[in-house]
Amino acid sequence: MLRKKRQAVIACRFFICFYQKNTQMQQRHIAQLPAIPLWLVWIAAIYFVGYRLGAYPVLNNNEGLYSEIPREMLLATNWKGWAIPHLNGLAYMEKPPLLYWLTALFFVIFGEQEWVVRLVPALSALGCVGLILWFSTRLQRFEAGRLAALMFVSSLGVTLMSRTLMFDMLLTFFLAAALMNGYLFVEYNDRRAHHQSMVMLAFALLAKGFVALILFAIVMFSYIALRSVSVRDFFTKIRAWFYWKAVLLFLLIAAPWHIAAMIAEPIFTWFYFINEHILRFLGKREPHDYYAGTWWYYLPRALLFLFPWSFFLPLLLVRRLKIMLNEKFQLFLFVAWLMPLLFFSVSSAKANYYLVTIMPFAVLQMAFILDEMQFVRRWVLAIPGVLIACVSVFALWWLVGNTTLPEWIILGLPLKKFALYATLILLITTLIVSLMSIRASGARFVSYLLIPAVCLPLLLETVIARGNSISTKVLSQILVRDFPERNVFTYRFFEQQSSLPFYLKKTVQIIDSRSSDLFWGNKLHQNQIVIDDAEFIELTRTSKISLLVLSDDLSDFYQKKYASAFQLIKQSGEVSIFNN
Repeated sequence: MLRKKRQAVIACRFFICFYQKNTQMQQRHIAQLPAIPLWLVWIAAIYFVGYRLGAYPVLNNNEGLYSEIPREMLLATNWKGWAIPHLNGLAYMEKPPLLYWLTALFFVIFGEQEWVVRLVPALSALGCVGLILWFSTRLQRFEAGRLAALMFVSSLGVTLMSRTLMFDMLLTFFLAAALMNGYLFVEYNDRRAHHQSMVMLAFALLAKGFVALILFAIVMFSYIALRSVSVRDFFTKIRAWFYWKAVLLFLLIAAPWHIAAMIAEPIFTWFYFINEHILRFLGKREPHDYYAGTWWYYLPRALLFLFPWSFFLPLLLVRRLKIMLNEKFQLFLFVAWLMPLLFFSVSSAKANYYLVTIMPFAVLQMAFILDEMQFVRRWVLAIPGVLIACVSVFALWWLVGNTTLPEWIILGLPLKKFALYATLILLITTLIVSLMSIRASGARFVSYLLIPAVCLPLLLETVIARGNSISTKVLSQILVRDFPERNVFTYRFFEQQSSLPFYLKKTVQIIDSRSSDLFWGNKLHQNQIVIDDAEFIELTRTSKISLLVLSDDLSDFYQKKYASAFQLIKQSGEVSIFNN
């Protein structure tokens, strides 16, 4: 009995000493970052994600494709139309349907408007902000988590991706949630976190396919391997992931759509699993409509993606860091952004927007390290601002001497004059921010939020001014107003006019198609959407037609036999309208 009491006393003393030591460390640690109000985080997040979200039209290429598919889903007459996505009336099985389902749901609730088109990526970005705050709270790094949330939502790449309808922001939300819960399960044996991780992983799979499983596996496998004390310990931790309840939750969410798609379209199994995943990674997918790139492809793009926070990287590289308060979560964050980056770098299919998946963990690690640094001299905090100012001065010098800029008009100004004013505004803002970071101790890092806050309206005005060249909204208005009785055809290429079906609210026929996105849909089943020259000549004899030809294809179009039957009526952006 006496022995047990002594053990209890020793345990209590140990706990008290540990708690006091940890509290002292926590106090010293918190002192490195000024307090960031939670309301500021959410106001900034809503601004960067939602400011004038519908001010610019649906963009051609990816956004046009992914906005048309949910519109066609709502017109489907049976369940197969929801299991197999359709683009311009043809089967489109490249990606799983969660993004389309959610967008279709918002179309039903709010209508088919531009801001509704972008609601899924916007809400996904806000969800990532919430995840960063939640995870940092679990790690007892409150202020660092708030800084990370601000860095995430205001970085250039995330701001752009949260305002464009694509799969990657939705994938980022679910994958980040799966990995964060996975960390809690591995380190604290939290069975609830295990179940939540598997649920989030299932939704990540439905968001963008098996790349979600691969990214999750390489991160958790690497982290468990680094944290295991023996081979036996490693396999024990791996086996724990296959607890039957967690696996069942995963299958209940992920399996039904795959089964339904295989029933609806027999070729789905080969096309989706082999062609779209394995052959794509190996660079042998057909059609070959993606960019391979070098192994260092993502390095300069990552710096641009992180702007303006990438200019803090020199501080992280040259400053001597304090001892990490908790090495295991720093290791996890490092693995969580490094392994996906390596995977994307060795893949044969590369794209700028893949980088968004690593951003939650990259900014968390940056914020945590900044939180552990002692800036004895305040002028050090001005270094990122000075670097950005130097880049701005160089940009001004280059703009003054450049005479080959396009003849765009933005806010009533020629492109050169607008770019000069915009760069000058950036330079002045950067100098103000640098001064604030030195003189206002409470501002420190948060003052740098002004730079992307000022850049966002300037970027939006540029996109709005280019609307007629990057979207078919105006073109569609011309067709509906001036030629409502005519059938609309496009010549050869669909992707550069992909927003056309969304705005016309109907499918568009294509002559002599060279479209990569419609390649398999056209091959799978006979259709009257993609036609050849002979079929088109027959139609010109009986139908009134408006034919849309891109500027780059005009010379080829004039060589066609049927070109003489058409007359140029109007031009909108890069598209010429011909009527017979």
